Amino acid sequence: MSEPRTAPDREPDGPFAEVGQRGPERLEAFSDGVFAIAITLLVLEIRVPPAQDLATPGALVAALGGLWPSYLGYVLSFVTVGVMWANHHNLIRLVATVSHGLMLANLALLLAVGFVPFPTALLAATLQTPTGQIGVLIYAATFIGIALAFNLLWYEIRRGRGVLRANVSRRSIDSITRSYRLGPPGFAIAFLAALINPALGMLVIVALVAVYLLPSSSGA
Repeated sequence: MSEPRTAPDREPDGPFAEVGQRGPERLEAFSDGVFAIAITLLVLEIRVPPAQDLATPGALVAALGGLWPSYLGYVLSFVTVGVMWANHHNLIRLVATVSHGLMLANLALLLAVGFVPFPTALLAATLQTPTGQIGVLIYAATFIGIALAFNLLWYEIRRGRGVLRANVSRRSIDSITRSYRLGPPGFAIAFLAALINPALGMLVIVALVAVYLLPSSSGA
């Protein structure tokens, strides 16, 4: 197995940077903005109850309680996007220079991340309906796409010429690779589990999110 191509541990965006080299600062700043927008849009699904439910305290409490699918979708997706942001941050700190392939892989990831508010809203809207299974399936399918995008991003960091910092240990590289390889089949299992039982599919998704909370998943 060939060794990942690495670059010296340096800051190539400085005034004495070689022409053509790009540090990860702008890429990370742009990515942080997309993550921030996606995570903020999630709360828009939690809406104030209609006027008829504001007439009495009892009606309001009942209406607020009836919004539990929106609360669930918000919390789960907020934590998930937060974990993705943390993993992305920890990956980018391993980058010495930004290649064209890395920029495209990062855009593919951000495309998927920006889509998260839609399946979250759909999940909340369908959980208590006969179409609840479809909501969970689309939610799981979204995270299959995100897991694939993370693997592509990590591949570009590992294999891009001069992208990976020279001081990254083999142990960290192997740990991140193993963790990310779990994502696509893991969320595919959640998708298949949702075909049997939507609640089972959601449990698998929650378990995978818990796994990616571990520092070893991104070399932190």
